[in-house]
Amino acid sequence: MSLTDRLDEAVAARREDLIALTQDLIRIPTLNPPGDNYLEICEYLDRRLGASGFQTELVRAYGAPGDSDKHPRWNIVARREGAYPGECVHFNSHIDVVEVGRGWTTDPFGGELKDGKIYGRGACDMKGGLAASIIAAEAFLAVCPDFAGAIEISGTADEESGGFGGVAYLAEKGFFSPERVQHVIIPEPLNKDRICLGHRGVWWAEIETHGEIAHGSMPFLGDCAVRHMGAVVAEMETSLFPALAQKRTDMPVVPDGAKQSTLNINSIHGGENEQEDDYTGLPAPCVPDSCRMVIDRRFLIEEDIDEVREEVMQILRTVAERRATFSYDVTELHRVLPTMTEKSAPVVQVVAKAIADTMGREAEYVVSPGTYDQKHIDRIGKLKNCIAYGPGILDLAHKPDEYVGVDDMLDSARVMGRSLIALLARD
Repeated sequence: MSLTDRLDEAVAARREDLIALTQDLIRIPTLNPPGDNYLEICEYLDRRLGASGFQTELVRAYGAPGDSDKHPRWNIVARREGAYPGECVHFNSHIDVVEVGRGWTTDPFGGELKDGKIYGRGACDMKGGLAASIIAAEAFLAVCPDFAGAIEISGTADEESGGFGGVAYLAEKGFFSPERVQHVIIPEPLNKDRICLGHRGVWWAEIETHGEIAHGSMPFLGDCAVRHMGAVVAEMETSLFPALAQKRTDMPVVPDGAKQSTLNINSIHGGENEQEDDYTGLPAPCVPDSCRMVIDRRFLIEEDIDEVREEVMQILRTVAERRATFSYDVTELHRVLPTMTEKSAPVVQVVAKAIADTMGREAEYVVSPGTYDQKHIDRIGKLKNCIAYGPGILDLAHKPDEYVGVDDMLDSARVMGRSLIALLARD
């Protein structure tokens, strides 16, 4: 029996273990924000990977955005050295999940198994991928204990809010330096027969419009900041959104709607601060003197980041010409340039062959509509040999009744395990 056949058998034999592992991870509600239960899930992974012979290190991202004594940003990096020198393959998964939202018909943190699918917040994005990478590594170790090189598995914080308390912090500490790690696979849910080469760029900003407070019964004595913001949104609808729809990319972005430039209005808040949930009184009658809007602009590799910002500034200047008392501030919150790994990169070639051998069809190359932690591995770690590959359907991420298919996880684990054979097994 060949090594790959034995690997496939070892993965299949771990089906129930894979299900239980995925359910355990889902049942730890690592909501971000605010960053709940990071230490709990890292300690769980510490026990699991330590039992498989990995040396583990828990790393708190002291001083990173969001890190506090109440919500410390914990990460885990586990490493298993081989019997001989060689290269290191690193599987990186984020441990945080987004808010639950409305519309669920299952318990978001129940990990229910139904019709071959495991349901829960983070099942698809990306605790199923984390579980599959662990099973792949453990199956590989069972059939190839004398491998050359090293395997690393990390569980990192805050990917959903930028990754600054996770991969960015670790990269700054040298955990993703090319001297330490040579190949990185991020098991994000891009579908099991796809290799994700990179992502579009992002520019986040907060726009604040200013007004003058007055009694709500006499709004003519004040200046309503919310109305000013309404004029900004109206101008975006008239000129910016149509212009963005005309911009198209040659990057293989999925889904098709993301092949154009996009802008999302993340939030708008005007007037007095919202009260605590247990407050039962009415708001005060005031003209709002401030309104804040957070925008999320996703841009293409063909676009320049300075031009992206200038488009928004032009909208504000246009509104200012029409409204005598209009004033505003713009604060940049976040920027990431687009990135795309070459198809000729070693990790791309190896995973593509593993997909073809496992699935019986050629791999599809895609680019993600949103950024993920590859940006930090590339920009800070200076490591270009990085892709996203994992189980799960991209369209289910952040949706109600999110799930991951068990068979998809098993297939992805086989692909990851075969990739380990190609990169680390001795001839």
